[in-house]
Amino acid sequence: MGLLVEQVNKSFAGVRVIKDLSMEVKEASLFGFLGPNGAGKTTTMRMILDILRPDSGRITWNGQDVRTVPRRNWGYLPEERGLYPKVEVEEQLLFLARLYGLSKSSAQKNLDEWLERFQITEYRKKRVDELSKGNQQKIQFLATILHDPLILIMDEPFSGLDPINANILKEAFEEMHRQGRTIIFSTHQLEQVEELCQDVVIINKGQTIVQGSVREVKRQQGRNVVRLKLDNDPEARWLDGLAGVQVTRRRQDYIEMQIQASLDPNLIVEEALRYGGIISRFELTEPSLTDIFIEHVSEAARPEVRAMLSA
Repeated sequence: MGLLVEQVNKSFAGVRVIKDLSMEVKEASLFGFLGPNGAGKTTTMRMILDILRPDSGRITWNGQDVRTVPRRNWGYLPEERGLYPKVEVEEQLLFLARLYGLSKSSAQKNLDEWLERFQITEYRKKRVDELSKGNQQKIQFLATILHDPLILIMDEPFSGLDPINANILKEAFEEMHRQGRTIIFSTHQLEQVEELCQDVVIINKGQTIVQGSVREVKRQQGRNVVRLKLDNDPEARWLDGLAGVQVTRRRQDYIEMQIQASLDPNLIVEEALRYGGIISRFELTEPSLTDIFIEHVSEAARPEVRAMLSA
């Protein structure tokens, strides 16, 4: 079982921002919650946490209405920082952990371990507003997990982190996942979702448009990606006339194209040789989540764009 969002709707001032939204998050999974700005991700997260109430629909955790799930089971990292800027790091983290029912000794033990792990022990007596944005984000993360929640919901957790600290956070995700935590997070850095998550959902304008395991979502696209480099023909304009082939970008180091899954990629090699091409690179792969995201979000926007152009 796990988290189930069923036919949820939410309006503000008469404007419906969540429309019959449904999604399922398996217990103890790493789940990517994706969508463009304004898609309704933050509103949905707040409804899951019972900060906002849906107008209709159901949200349950293991069959239990989320409104009755103990608060200590949840950890929430908002996109906007929810820390007290003038309060020392250690003081407020211990305070927040105690609010969730942790003993002082347990809270102190957890804090010491996480400060050491995130290499920020020297900041424990500093005020939050004295820290860099990246270190503030680390402290916000510690405020989310210090009370050992079972379900973590995080809105853009990698925001403001450099590659080294982003990697530390990814390692923390993986460890908590191994411990059986359920982790739901949104991000615009889709390569991190591809690396970490088993399952994803993409929403747009408050509606689910793609959902499933990362592997299933890729396979359902009905196409593959080919990267080709011809040393003596870098443009390879003949590709534009091949049925079932769509060139998506031409770079100095390769040409990238999408091909129908039913098309034998060897046909591209045969055509290249027929045109006298000298092949120095040929790769076949599945479309990335970034490709899938752009295609589906753009496709969802096209009817509105057409309506605007015809008005």
